[in-house]
Amino acid sequence: GDKEIDANFFQHVPYMDEFAKAHNLPLVSAGGVHLEPMGLYSRQIKDLKDLPKGAKIAIPNDPTNGGRALLLLQKQGLITLKDSSNILSTVQDITSNPNDYQFVELEAAQVPRSLDDVALAAINTNYALNADLTPGKDALAIESKDSPYVNIVTVLKGNESDPKIKKLMEALHSPEIKNSLRKNTKVQLFLLSNVYNKRDRISGLFFIVLTCNYMLCAPNLKGNSSSNSTTV
Repeated sequence: GDKEIDANFFQHVPYMDEFAKAHNLPLVSAGGVHLEPMGLYSRQIKDLKDLPKGAKIAIPNDPTNGGRALLLLQKQGLITLKDSSNILSTVQDITSNPNDYQFVELEAAQVPRSLDDVALAAINTNYALNADLTPGKDALAIESKDSPYVNIVTVLKGNESDPKIKKLMEALHSPEIKNSLRKNTKVQLFLLSNVYNKRDRISGLFFIVLTCNYMLCAPNLKGNSSSNSTTV
């Protein structure tokens, strides 16, 4: 907000909105670039249909990633949420949990370390890579291309039309960048065109499943390493 930088490339719209609200900043998206999908991982089962009753499921404890994990679990038919479109849902918003799953809430960076202690874990791609997990191969389920968690370029409101920002977005959407990602980061990359993501039109969106030690992550809003377990 002090205008020391022109743009910030590391966050998604849900995080941007929460950060802007918490810090009273007029932030907007200049456009989406790529998606690092959250996945569901396990060392105990090979298929979600084998998840036992009462199983422990680890999810991030910060507002955006926690809600993101619950939406992914709901999409797999494991739970039902009060509002299926609420990206900030919490375990208290679970209205149906027929198999009595227990939810262990941890700092996002700590979730991969819980794999030996839980039956299932919802892990962000950057942390999965650090744990030597390959999203496209190891995840039992993964976010789809229509996820709202596309990484975006964030600017102060009014700067989204700045010629410098437009040139930056053109560069990030260029074939050269796409080819460089394919070559240097060994990504599985999908190019989407004319994708509408509720709040802004994203042209030339990259959907990327990363398979290298490549990280573009936002720090947690809460920064709290404590954990707790909840059954609903």
